Amino acid sequence: MRIIGFVQDGIRSVGVLEDGHVRTLGTTADFYANPDAVMAAPSGPVYPLAELTQVPFVPETARVFCVGINYLSHAEEAEAEGIARPKFPMIFGRWEQSLVVDGAPVPVPPNEQGLDWEAELAVVIKDRTWHVSETEARKHVLGYTAFNDLSARRKQMETRQFTLGKNADRSGPIGPVLVTSDEVANPGNLRVSCKVNGEVVQDSSTRLMIHTVEQIIAYITDTVTLLPGDVIATGTPSGVGAAMSPPRYLRPGDVTAVTVENIGTITTPIVDRAQLAD
Repeated sequence: MRIIGFVQDGIRSVGVLEDGHVRTLGTTADFYANPDAVMAAPSGPVYPLAELTQVPFVPETARVFCVGINYLSHAEEAEAEGIARPKFPMIFGRWEQSLVVDGAPVPVPPNEQGLDWEAELAVVIKDRTWHVSETEARKHVLGYTAFNDLSARRKQMETRQFTLGKNADRSGPIGPVLVTSDEVANPGNLRVSCKVNGEVVQDSSTRLMIHTVEQIIAYITDTVTLLPGDVIATGTPSGVGAAMSPPRYLRPGDVTAVTVENIGTITTPIVDRAQLAD
């Protein structure tokens, strides 16, 4: 299944995307209470996709766990900046409020040179998951999606804490759909790429990750219980703007396109804050 999120009667809901139409699966609260049961017999009303206002397909209460420096090539970039290759998954957090959908404009914070792109595979958790082994980890995955971990590097690098630099307003494009796990045979062998204004700047494969999806889930859950709808962004390969010489950042007018094999492409225009209605 390919799942999207949308607003129905002011409430965040999810549905199955089929030939330009969406069959409702229910509110995010109802759906994530028992995804397997709901997906086994989808029976909600059908709407044209073009008539819906899309929102992220996770609950408003979802937590976003991000993994830093998780590709061998990106580790080499980080080492050039004095950051050692991590022995364990480097986990930092995002707030759900930073998530946006395909096509949503993202503003550059006023004191940043620009934003940096980071193409990633992301995982959405299906059920309450505690202390799971690597061999059992994928049983708890609802599906996979593309993620662009847009980063405010100045704020990120001013201190040892990544939180502000990784939570700029609207800086977490996710989508364009959530592809259920039964349609992704091996998350450890997917092509991940990013284009900026049509130019390929990142192009790699999840087989080159330092820590696998299974290892990351096992590592998190011996300390934190993952909940239905939680997101894990699994890290980015080399090719980020900060590592270029000279550094290159996204400015208003630029457009990024992050693609993950078998999932699709999420496109993000970069804008000036004054261009946003809110």
